Amino acid sequence: TGVISSLQRQLEIQESQLRRAKSEKETLQKKLREQENQLQALSAKFCSLREGRKHEEMMATIEENCSLRQVVTEQESKLAEQNKLISELEGTVRQLQAEVLRGRYHIHEQQRAQEARQSQAEMLQHRELQARVALERISSRFERYRSKIIQATFSTAGSKAPQAELADEEVLEAMQKIINERLEFHQMLRQKGVK
Repeated sequence: TGVISSLQRQLEIQESQLRRAKSEKETLQKKLREQENQLQALSAKFCSLREGRKHEEMMATIEENCSLRQVVTEQESKLAEQNKLISELEGTVRQLQAEVLRGRYHIHEQQRAQEARQSQAEMLQHRELQARVALERISSRFERYRSKIIQATFSTAGSKAPQAELADEEVLEAMQKIINERLEFHQMLRQKGVK
């Protein structure tokens, strides 16, 4: 954005110089037309001089004519310089306008990329929230299931209720003990012939 602002300031400066140069060009063209008009008037005057006029008056007119031609030549030279300057300024203005357009396009592309990243971040946040909700649901179900296992394990005859929080390994050991005792009891019954 800073580069764009700088380019726009340069563009305004160049356009101001271009307007000033065009104004000077118009002034020079006006002066040139005036000088040409004077030159034509003097030429007409020179042509209308009679042969009987004094030599001094004729020479003065010729000198004035030459002077005017020199002024016209100088004005044409200045006009050519102004045209060259105007062409250069117009080229600079076009270049600055192109740079401004490129800068705006670059900013637009950055904004689009930022919007895409923001959309992706929002989608990831939504997925994270869904995962958290699912994890909490699973954790709750696991705790209920674990509580039921502990309750079933330690509610059998001869079992002592736990006095403190049990680790998963302790619960598994208690369940394995009950299973082994049931297997031993089942085998003993089979050995005695009890179905």
